[in-house]
Amino acid sequence: MFDHIRHDISVILARDPAAKSKIDALLSYPGVHALIFYRMAHWAWENGFFTLGRFISHIGRFMSGIEIHPGAKIGCGVFIDHGMGVVIGETAEVGDNVTLYQGVTLGGTSLDGGKRHPTLEDNVIVGAGAKILGPITIGKNARVGSNAVVVKPVMENATVVGIPAKVVQPAKDLDRDFCAYGMATDDLPDPIARSLEGMFDMVCGLKTRVEELEHELAEKDAENLVKARKTKPKVNDKAAAQNTKTKSVS
Repeated sequence: MFDHIRHDISVILARDPAAKSKIDALLSYPGVHALIFYRMAHWAWENGFFTLGRFISHIGRFMSGIEIHPGAKIGCGVFIDHGMGVVIGETAEVGDNVTLYQGVTLGGTSLDGGKRHPTLEDNVIVGAGAKILGPITIGKNARVGSNAVVVKPVMENATVVGIPAKVVQPAKDLDRDFCAYGMATDDLPDPIARSLEGMFDMVCGLKTRVEELEHELAEKDAENLVKARKTKPKVNDKAAAQNTKTKSVS
C-alpha cells in the first residue's frame, strides 16, 4: 500500500509542474486520495467483502469526487489530475502510467453481466470530459481529446477527437512526448476541414471531367453534322434527275 502511495506521488511530481513537493501531492491531490480508497475497496472486493468494498468506495467518492468501482482493475502510475467527476466502472481495466483528467467516464453500454466497460492500455492519455463507452480497447500510447465520445476501439499511438471520436493523428504522425489533456497544442488537423477539402477536390475533379465530356460530345456532334451534309444529295441534282425521268416516260 505504502509503495503504491509513494509511486503515485512520484508520478504527480513528474507529470504536473504545479506540484511543489511530496507533501503537497499527498495532501492536495484528490487523485491520490481516490486511489488510496480504491485499493482498500478493491482488496475487500477481491476477498468477497462486496458490501464493505462498495462502502469504502462510496467514502472515497465523497472525499475526492472520483468514483472508482472496487471491481475495476487499475495499474501502477495512474494519474488522475483534478479528478472531479471521474467515473470508472466495474469491469473497466486501466493500464500502467495512464493519465485521466476531470470529467472522464469509463462507462458501460449494456445491462448484461460480464465485460461491459473499456480497457485502457499503458500510457493512454484521456482529456477532460471524454467518455469512453462499452467493452472496447484503447491501445497503448493513444490519446483521447477532451469531450470526445469514444464508442469504437482506438489503435495504438493514435489520437482521436470529436463526437463520435475519429482519428486525427495516425500512429506514424504521433509525437510520443507527454501531451496534456490528450491534445496537441499545434498543427492538430481538423477532421471537418479535412473532409471539406476532400469534397472540394472531388467536386473540382468532377467539374473538369464534365467539361471534358461536353467538349468531346460537341466535337462528335460537329463531325456527324459534316458527314450528314456530305452524304445528302443536292437539290439541283434531284431536280435534274426528276426531269430526265419525266422525259423518258413521255
